This record gives sequence, structure tokens and C-alpha cells, in this order.
Amino acid sequence: MRVNKKYSCLPAEEKGIHIINIRAIEDIGYDQHESTLLNSLSKNPDADCKYGLYFRDGKRKVDYILVYHYKKSSAGKTLARRAQQNDASLRSTKQDQPLPGKGVQLEMGDSEPHMDYHEDDKRFRREEYEGNLVEAGLELERDEDTKIHGIGFVKIHAPWNVLCREAEFLKLKMPTKKMYQINQTHGLLKKINSVIQKITEPIQPKVAEHKPQTVKRLSYPFSREKQHLFDLSDKDSFFDSKTRSTIVYEILKRTTCTKAKYSMGITSLLANGVYSAAYPLHDGDYEGENVEPNDRKLLCEEWASYGVFYKYQPIDLVRKYFGEKIGLYFAWLGVYTQMLIPASIVGIIVFLYGCATVDENIPSMEMCDQRNNITMCPLCDKTCSYWKMSSACATARASHLFDNPATVFFSVFMALWAATFMEHWKRKQMRLNYRWDLTGFEEEEDHPRAEYEAKVLEKSLRKEHKHKETDKEKLTWKDRFPAYLTNFVSIIFMVGLTFAIVFGVIIYRISTAAALAISSTPSGRSSVRVTVTATAVIINLVVIIILDEVYGCIARWLTQIEVPKTDKNFEERLIFKAFLLKFVNAYTPIFYVAFFKGRFVGRPGDYVYIFHSFRMEECAPGGCLMELCIQLSIIMLGKQLIQNNLFEIGIPKMKKFIRYLKLKRRRSLDHEEHMKKKQRYEVDYNLEPFAGLTPEYMEMIIQFGFVTLFVASFPLAPLFALLNNIIEIRLDAKKFVTELRRPVAVRAKDIGIWYNILRGIGKLAVIINAFVISFTSDFIPRLVYLYMYSENGTMHGFVNHTLSSFNVSDFQAGTAPNDPLDLGYEVQICRYKDYREPPWSENKYDISKDFWAVLAARLAFVIVFQNLVMFMSEFVDWIIPDIPKDISQQIHKEKVLMVEVFMREEQGKLQMLETWKDKDKRKGENCNNHSPRLSRSRSGSLSSCHSYPLDV
Repeated sequence: MRVNKKYSCLPAEEKGIHIINIRAIEDIGYDQHESTLLNSLSKNPDADCKYGLYFRDGKRKVDYILVYHYKKSSAGKTLARRAQQNDASLRSTKQDQPLPGKGVQLEMGDSEPHMDYHEDDKRFRREEYEGNLVEAGLELERDEDTKIHGIGFVKIHAPWNVLCREAEFLKLKMPTKKMYQINQTHGLLKKINSVIQKITEPIQPKVAEHKPQTVKRLSYPFSREKQHLFDLSDKDSFFDSKTRSTIVYEILKRTTCTKAKYSMGITSLLANGVYSAAYPLHDGDYEGENVEPNDRKLLCEEWASYGVFYKYQPIDLVRKYFGEKIGLYFAWLGVYTQMLIPASIVGIIVFLYGCATVDENIPSMEMCDQRNNITMCPLCDKTCSYWKMSSACATARASHLFDNPATVFFSVFMALWAATFMEHWKRKQMRLNYRWDLTGFEEEEDHPRAEYEAKVLEKSLRKEHKHKETDKEKLTWKDRFPAYLTNFVSIIFMVGLTFAIVFGVIIYRISTAAALAISSTPSGRSSVRVTVTATAVIINLVVIIILDEVYGCIARWLTQIEVPKTDKNFEERLIFKAFLLKFVNAYTPIFYVAFFKGRFVGRPGDYVYIFHSFRMEECAPGGCLMELCIQLSIIMLGKQLIQNNLFEIGIPKMKKFIRYLKLKRRRSLDHEEHMKKKQRYEVDYNLEPFAGLTPEYMEMIIQFGFVTLFVASFPLAPLFALLNNIIEIRLDAKKFVTELRRPVAVRAKDIGIWYNILRGIGKLAVIINAFVISFTSDFIPRLVYLYMYSENGTMHGFVNHTLSSFNVSDFQAGTAPNDPLDLGYEVQICRYKDYREPPWSENKYDISKDFWAVLAARLAFVIVFQNLVMFMSEFVDWIIPDIPKDISQQIHKEKVLMVEVFMREEQGKLQMLETWKDKDKRKGENCNNHSPRLSRSRSGSLSSCHSYPLDV
């Protein structure tokens, strides 16, 4: 425990004593003269232990922290308060009771009133568990005298022999004494690399780990028998803090507490409330005066700061501090952001091409030409009147910005970009595996989760109750069938709920459009479509953000009731469910606009109705692509701005503030206690617990879908994604360094299931973009008109070709406009967008042959585009090797060098054996030739060579 300032921190010189009971000394009571003398002779104990980073002896480093709640006796507190006020020396004494295990003590008071059963049960479990940890070789130290009252901390230190033993068990690759030269480029490539390094020097982080290395230490799985291979000159730094905490965490998971008839590791103890938290410590403070240099402070300055947004990430330092799994996430995010730069540049060029050619686009010029005098049919029944096509001029001109020939090229480019990005990441991943000594690493099966163990226990107890013989139980599919059924029904229900909400928004759009059409002002009528579209998209955005949070919680609950065995299985199942629900939630409104809106409208005089009153909405004269662009841009930007950034900043700040208020309410501290500096583990306890990388990956995967799936309708999507990610990297970095407890370092050689999801989205993007270009945009109808129907080989007459005619006398009863003279003249024929026979034809209003020609061209384009782009993507995948050539050479070189090292070691052993044999042989010859006693006493018994030194 931590002592008060008026008592000195006495070192534990007795062997085996790890916890010193200072409270018992405090409760005896000193008069003021003795306490003043002690205070004058002692140093600040908190400074000796670097404010919680070390044990009280200032030598043993704290590798892990266990936190638990305890209840103090109210009678003891009252007595202590009276003693402080009256300056009395009589205090209630407390008796120490040893923990199970070697040399560990726990404070227990016989004078304290009896706690409830649950508190006693938790305390007994802690006693046994901590005793087992000591038997496993760990060293413990307890601190209950903290600024956070009611909270106790157990500090854990792993001594050298435990670290060596566990490193061998975990097969951790550690650097050996052997160093070798990394192959360098020569000739022209060397000059190019040197020029690039000089140019990029200002954007490189100022950390030692990021500098290019010319030599590398040979790594080998640690072995206690081969310690001579490793550089053990500084044992304190041989295992860094990340590795030490990983080793301790493995021991914590493996060590069990057998109270209550079943074993419980640290995960079970945390789930049952025996301990409230378990975490490794941060390396120290990251801000303030006189802060000692540490990796956390360096990361805060060179990585977790918005002022260095233009710099590369110090990925090696991130891996050193947080571990390989988190390092791979930030490396992947950095590669993704870098790859967005060329995609953004091409997207801007495509957009600028649309801006430059908008005045030369003949179809939009024809729509804006008021001399054409094209009268369009009403957009709704009764309340809507006839309207001029020229009133949709702005929409038609805006559509050309995104619906132009360059869009097709950009779709092909983005499909190849996605394939190149995946290959580039695989190569980068192999480089990191080589640099981080992960080559040959295979993940082993993790320990069972606490919930799984509890479920197995429940099953075994049921069988014991039925007097059956029980082997080692495990959960089968029959045990999980109710959970699987619940999962299936719940997911179907939530997907149906998403569709229902989208359908509700469609009803809103139709009814609002009809209501706004009643407006008598021409300006109000002209802005009906924009108003309805914008408000509907905002409603969709709000619903998507709310349902995202709801679906995330439901996906976690559905995964929990399945009771997966290991954390890896739990994470993969959670990712699958959350991605499925969030994908449907985010993209359903966009899919509706892209592929369903305007497809099932019918025709004037024979419209399709919803609930016999709401007419299905139509696309604008310029097509639905502009509306798709608006929908995609608002949802994408809104999710990134509100959900990804404001939530990530605001919610952790709010949770931190709430915890601060709770702690402040619980504190009843005097001025001296309030002025004491907090220990490191107290500060870290107030931080937010690490909840995994799933939310971070999820938001980036959804964004990747926005960038690739519908990029044909919104070429600026990569640009907005790039701007968001530049902020996102620093935001996540700041959160990991300053807002979260330090996570346990986890070894990983890839990004896991996320890579398969990315590949799936890349394949799906090719198909969706093919359908968007062929069915949503007017690209195919324009090509068909240009090469089949145009009289002069230009686009003149295209608008008139896509419009069909309708005789207003054929309106159904009660559907004609209430004000047919709204335009100032009587309308006989109105036009609508479709390929149908005119009213004067024999088969009036039937689908014309032009429709079938355009449909055939669209389907042919989908087939050709999909197969061509898929082939090109596979070609890119094949032509780019997964493992860079230099890395494969270095890996081969490492294997050869390691073989040489062991061959030399074997040769050295053989030479030593030969030397020993020669020495023994020489000793035998000397013994026979130079012993005077042997020559004098030939008749007597011969003395042996081994007795010769004794004779001399």
C-alpha cells in the first residue's frame, strides 16, 4: 500500500515479504513529536517509486495492475476521525492475516463488523488467486491507501526468471547478439531512394525507430538453454514494458482460482466482479513540466498531435508501445489514406472535366432551351399541374457534373485501385512481419472465455444432479440452437426494420411532394424536388446514426448468447453480425435511389399506387444519378462528421467527466491528502477501458464501401474520405495515448477477417458500379441513340427521343390536374420519360422496341464491364507478388545465418570435447612418465593417476 506522507517508506529487507502493512502502524498512533521526527528523516516515498511505476523499493517495476473494490468499516472510520480531531493516541488495532502463498500479507480486521456473504466470497477468491500468482513466481504489492477511497490496487511484478520461462513458453522471438547487413539498393535505385529520403525528410517523425536501418539483429525464439545467444548485458531493458505486460497477462489468464467448485482465470474474475479492472500501466505522463522522457510522451508529440498531421506515422514506435495488433491497424489506416491520394486526384479531375464540359453538353442544353416548349405530365394526381421541362434546367446541368463519359473511366480506375490497394497492403504487411520478427508466427488457440466456462459448469452441474458420469464437458450445437434461432430471427427482424424505415421515408417523400405542390408560388413549386430530397436524406442520416448504435449493441448481445469459446471466435462472430447490420442500415437508402426509384412507376393513366393513394415517385428528367449523388454525399459526410468524429471526441470526454464527478462525490479528503500527487495506476484507472479495434475498423470499412461501391455517382468521395482520414488518424492516436488505458499487447501477423471483408467489398463494387453506369445513369441510352438513332451523328434530339407522349384525355377519373390551365394554355399532349408507343399508335402506350434495344445494351455493358474489370483486377493481383523480393531474400538470409550460428555452436562444442579429451590424455601420460613413486614401488600396488596430485 502507499504510505501517508508523515510516515517513511521502510524497505522490506526480510526475504519473501512483498506487502508491508503500514495501516497497522498508523492505527497504533504516534504523537506529533514522533511523526515530525519521522517526516524530517524520510524522503518522499512516492518519488522513490516514481509515483507508482515501481514497487516501494524503487527497483521492481510494476508490470500489471489488478483493481478491486473493498468496504471499510464505518466504525473504524468513526474512531479514526475522532482520534484525529482530539489528537488521541488510542486507535482500533487491526491484525494481519497472511494470504495463501509465499510471503504475501493481507489486511483483515477482527474488530471490523462482518461483511456480507458476497464481499467475503470475493475476498476469499482474491486471497486464493493472489496466492496462486505468487506460487507462479510473480511478486505482488497491495495499495489501499489511495486518493480513490474504496478502491484497492494490487501491483504485479514479473522477476527475471519468470520472464525467461514465459518467453520460452510463448516462443517470443528476441534479438540475438548476431547482427547482419540489410541488403541495400545499388546504382540508379540507390540515388532515387536518397533523393526521395531528402525530399520526405521534413515529413518524417523525429523518432529513432523510424530511421532507415542498415543492420538488423538476428532474432530467435527465446530459450533459457541458449541464453548465451542473446544480448543480456541490460536485463532491465531486454524485455520491454509491452512484452512484460503480455507475459504477465498470459500468467493471469492461465492461473486459476478454484473456489466455488470451478476454476476461474482473470477473465472470469473480472466478469464476476472479484476484480473491477486489470490493465498494464502507461509509461508515464505525456504533458507537464519536468516530465521524464518516455515513449508515451514521444508518441504524444510526434503522433497524437494535430500539428503533425502531414507527417508519416511512427509505426514501429506504435508497435513497440501498443503491440502488433494495434500497430497493424494504424499501419493499414496509413496505407489506405496514402492510397486515397491518387484516387482523390483522379476524382477531382473527373469532376473538373464535368464542370468544363457542362456548357457543351447537348442534352442539358436542349432541356434548358425554353424554345422547345416541352410540356411534362403532372408529378402527382390532382394537386400537381403540368410543368415545363426547362424548369428542371439546374438539375440537368448539375447531373452532367457526375454523369459524363469520364465517370465510366473513373469506375474502371477505382476497381483497379481497390485491387492495387489490397496488393500494396499485403506487401506492406509482409515488410512489417519481417521488421517485427513475426515471420513463422502462428496464433495458438486462446483460453476459453469466462462466459463459456460458466456455461460448461452449468451443464456439468445439471449432469451431476442427474447422477450421470461426466467427462470434460463442452458446448455442442444443440446447446447453442436456441441462441442460433434467436440470432436468425433477430437479424431478419432488424433487416426488415431497416427496410420498413426506408419505406416510411419513401411515403414521407411522396406525401411531402404532393403537399408542397399545392403551393401557389412558382419558386416553391420549382424547389419541391430539392426540398423533398434534402429533408428525406437528413431523416435517413439521423435514423442511420441512431440505428448504428442500436445495432452495435444488439450484435454484441446476439454474440454473447451464442457463448463462443475463445475471444477470437467472439470477435469474428461479432464483426460478421455488426458488419451485416450496419452495411444494410447504411446502404439501403442508397440502393433504393440507385436501383428502384423510378423503375416501378407505371405511366400516365396507369400509375402504380401504394395503399391505393400514394403514387410511386419518379426520377428527375436528368435521371436519378444526381439524387443518388446527393444521398451518398450527405450520408457519407454526415456519418464521418457526426458519428466518427464528434462521437469519438464527445462521448469519451463525457464519460471521463462523469467518472470525475463520481470520484469527487466519493472523496472526503483533507488538504494534505488532496495535495498529494496521484500514483500512475490511480491516474490510469480513471481512463476509459480499451474496448477493442472493432469500432475503429468498422467505420473505415463502411467508408471504404462509400468510396468504392457507388463511386460512379460521386467522384469526390475519395477526396472527402482522405480529408476525414487525415483527422481520423490523429484523433484515434490521441484517444489511444491520452484517453484510454493502455491495452494489453497482442501479437498478430495480419488484420484478420477484415481483409476478407475488404476483398468482398472490392468484388461487389465492380458489379454495383456496372449496374449504376448502365441502369442509373444515361450513359447507355446516349450511346444507343448516338450510334443507332441519331441522324447527324450528334446528340441533338436525344431528349425528345427519351420522352413518350400521352393524351390527357386518357387520364383515369379523378387523377387529372385540378388546374389544367396553370401554364396559361390548354394542354392536349404531355410528355413523360419512358420508351412507349404514342397514343396515335395501334398499340398505344405499349413498350416500344427502343426500350428493348436499350435494355439489351445495358445488360451487355454489365457483362462486358464486369468481366473486363474482374480480369484486370485479377491480372493486377497476379502481376504484383505478395512478398517483396528483397524481403524474401532477407528472410532466406536470416535462415542461413541462423543455421551458421548453430553450426558454429556445434563445432565449438566438438572442439571443446576434443580439447578436454586431449587434456585428459596428456594428464594420463604425465602421470605415467613423471611419477617418482611409481618407479620406486613397482613391486607394490600401482598408484592411479587420480591419486597423483594427492601424493605430490
